[in-house]
Amino acid sequence: MDVSTILSKIKAENIQYVDFRIVDLLGRQHHVTVPAYAVDENTFTNGVAFDGSSLTGYKSIEESDMVAMPDPATAFVDPFVTEKTLNIVCNILNPDYTPYARDPRGVALRAEAYLKELGIATAAYFGPEAEFFLFDNVRYASSPSGSFYHIDSEEAYWNTGKEGENLGYKVRNKGGYFPVQPTDTLADIRNEMCTLLTQAGLKVERHHHEVATAGQGEINFRFDTLTRTGDNLLLFKYIVRNVAAKYGKTATFMPKPIMGDNGSGMHVHQSLFNGDTPLFYEKGAYANLSDTALYYIGGILHHAPALVAFTNPSTNSYKRLVPGFEAPVNLVFSKGNRSAAIRIPVAAVTPKAARIEFRTPDSTANPYLAFSAMLMAGLDGIKRKLDPREMGFGPLDKNIYELSEVEKNEIRSLPGSLSEALNALELDHEFLLAGDVFTKDLIESWISHKRGEIQEVERTVNPKEYELYFDL
Repeated sequence: MDVSTILSKIKAENIQYVDFRIVDLLGRQHHVTVPAYAVDENTFTNGVAFDGSSLTGYKSIEESDMVAMPDPATAFVDPFVTEKTLNIVCNILNPDYTPYARDPRGVALRAEAYLKELGIATAAYFGPEAEFFLFDNVRYASSPSGSFYHIDSEEAYWNTGKEGENLGYKVRNKGGYFPVQPTDTLADIRNEMCTLLTQAGLKVERHHHEVATAGQGEINFRFDTLTRTGDNLLLFKYIVRNVAAKYGKTATFMPKPIMGDNGSGMHVHQSLFNGDTPLFYEKGAYANLSDTALYYIGGILHHAPALVAFTNPSTNSYKRLVPGFEAPVNLVFSKGNRSAAIRIPVAAVTPKAARIEFRTPDSTANPYLAFSAMLMAGLDGIKRKLDPREMGFGPLDKNIYELSEVEKNEIRSLPGSLSEALNALELDHEFLLAGDVFTKDLIESWISHKRGEIQEVERTVNPKEYELYFDL
């Protein structure tokens, strides 16, 4: 959609407001709403002014004036507000209209430009699988007088003995994969989510209940180019959360909201194309993977300890990434093997569908930064011809959890905490600076903010500590 089409749409469809959206460094969306009668061609050339000092990771108060520049290609009608409103994603510019270096969407655009500049490919495609939970009640508090969290779901297995109206059909721990109704109580909600996603322009492929108890679900939408997929993932989260609220539920993309059951990941499918030609396919090779694909894998696995500082950027992320369980912490690749950090899908795959799946990320990631970091790692692998087979990263076509202790010890693992990941990023970030895609300032700001989060968590008294230490 271009500017003239948007302005015509506003008149033809009697749109009352235009909502301009930006994203902060951490990946949270923010918006400012303008009456439709005040939106004209100048809006798309001059942009919308806002205060950058009020957004996490942006400007200080003495240099806070910034510009949100609308991207007309991102426009969609908001289905959740009473007055008809058109939502548009914006890039962030300095007051002199130069791109703001910490704008996450700007990083994604620079990553795509760098890809083309290298001449390796014309497009990188990304397809995330963002899992989520739908809870019926969430309470939490952290104060000097006490800390706790409490969640509940009508599907939760801990409610089998709940008094009052209770019809059974609870989802057992790790027993939630693909049950039909009435055990799956969320099918209608996911259907509505998919309908609205489709109306907003996403191509939904499938949805289903996921493994965990207490309302875990997954909706898959079709891949797209890097920046557009970042846009789509934020739109996806917006629609999932608001449909949940409509039904009196709340959605969370936290990696590990429930102790003792599966967490929520964001497996990310990736491929490179040169025009219409897929670059990851070579018939007859291992998993039909080309050398280009192997080198891309080599780059991701080589840089993975630093990479997860962007793809798994919360302290909660590492409660999901625990060795010995189903979490993809093992730095190996394999075809069809979900216990590896990188899986190569092989079922019903055509040459154009040839891709890799990085299974480690989760949805606390800022999608623009995470996808860009993955692309930069993969491109570094291609440039340096980092063959994962020669680097000890596989392929490993065995169930990793059934290997002997000696065999397991030969497999490298991801960092065990966000602190370790940030340390790795400090030591290994040159690959991100290529083509001025990331800047040292952005990386340093990211590390500083995330270390602040770690301190907050570590200094908070945990209820478990009372259980362990109160009577010592």
